[in-house]
Formats: sequence, C-alpha cells, structure tokens
Amino acid sequence: MKRIRFAAIVAAIFLILPSASRAQISFELGLGGGYVMPTSDYKGTAAEYFDGVNYGLANGLGVHAKTRLGLMGLNLTGELGYAFLSNDGTASSGGSVEVKHQILSLKIGPEFRFGIPAVPVTPYLGLNVALNIFTGSTSFQGVSNVSSGSHDMGSATRLGIGGTVGVKVLSFDIAVQYNLHNLTGRSWTGGDNRIDTYTSLNDDKDPAFAPSDNKHVVKDPRAIQTVAITVSYMFGI
Repeated sequence: MKRIRFAAIVAAIFLILPSASRAQISFELGLGGGYVMPTSDYKGTAAEYFDGVNYGLANGLGVHAKTRLGLMGLNLTGELGYAFLSNDGTASSGGSVEVKHQILSLKIGPEFRFGIPAVPVTPYLGLNVALNIFTGSTSFQGVSNVSSGSHDMGSATRLGIGGTVGVKVLSFDIAVQYNLHNLTGRSWTGGDNRIDTYTSLNDDKDPAFAPSDNKHVVKDPRAIQTVAITVSYMFGI
C-alpha cells in the first residue's frame, strides 16, 4: 500500500512539473518601430556640426526586432534595431551641409516586470548593454575648407548602455528608451585636413585642436545619446 502511494505521488509530481514550467516560462518575438530623438552632443544644427561642436542631428525613425524570454518576475530580452537620423542647413561660413547617420544596435539585458492582477497590463523596467555600429555620410555644397560633394563616414563600433520604461498591453509593447551609444571606445581618426573631421565618427577630441586652426575644430569628446519612443507587436511561441 505504501509503495502504491509513493508511486502515485511521484507520478503526480511528474505530471505537475511540466505544466508549472509552462506557466512560468514564456517566449515571445516581436517587430516594431519608433521615433528617435538625439540628445546632448548628438543633436544640434548643421552649422554646429560643421563647427565641430556636436553632430547636428535632428529627430529620426527606427525599426527593430525583439525577443523576450519570460521567467518568474523577470524577462531576458534581446533586440536588434536600426535607427536613421539626419539634418541639413547652412554652414556658419556659408554653403549647405547635410549630415546622415545610421545606427545598427544589438541589445541584451533584463526586464523587471510588475504584474497587475486581473488586468492585461504589465509595466516593466529594463536595462541593457548594446553593441552599436555607426555608418553615415556628409554632403557639402559651397562650404569653405571642404570639397563639395558627398563624403562617406567610415563605420565605427561602440559599446553602450541603456534603460527602458515600458508597458505591455495585450500584445502591444509601448516603451520609452534611453541610450548612451558610446560609453566606451571613443576615438579620433584623421589627418591634417578639415574633411577628416567628418569622414570618421570622431567622438573623442581632436588632439591637434587649436582655437585659430580651421582644420582641427573638435574641442571636446562628444557623447552620443538618444531617447526613443517605440511600439512593438509581440506574439508568443
């Protein structure tokens, strides 16, 4: 009789564990987009960009794919995103300037979710580390000290960090993200020509900077930061 009871208990445990595991673990995939706003040294005007003060970018758009592994009270997330930002205007010395940047970002990190009983709304806070790859170009027309035409920016890779405040409503994920894209790896690449300022990311200061030198104009390191408002549609697997 004892053996029968023991066998029944063991069988019940093996039946209960898989269902409990399924209830506590979930996996989702999602696609979405957002409105990307440069902040700090990443925003500004085309004239400021030409003068080496900041990157002179205006608001842009982004698209992304997201994965979410849900555990007990915690999500592990991964996101692959692509952001497009640009701006144009008149240089301080006359002529037109147009700057374009693209950022390919791979983010991973935890999300801490806060369930609301009997309501299909789940707020969460997220943190991430990110690998960011920058590409872009600058176009000049009639600007002194640089040749007219389009000049590609060499690709650059930086490590960054970020934070997210979001809420999941049914299958829709709405979030506000802060990103510091160049926490580490800042550098300067260039020679003795003004155009070198714009053909690399050059987020560190120009070591040859001098107030009266019109070839070396970037005085200080530059932080690349954005805030994004995103919406994703998530579906479980």
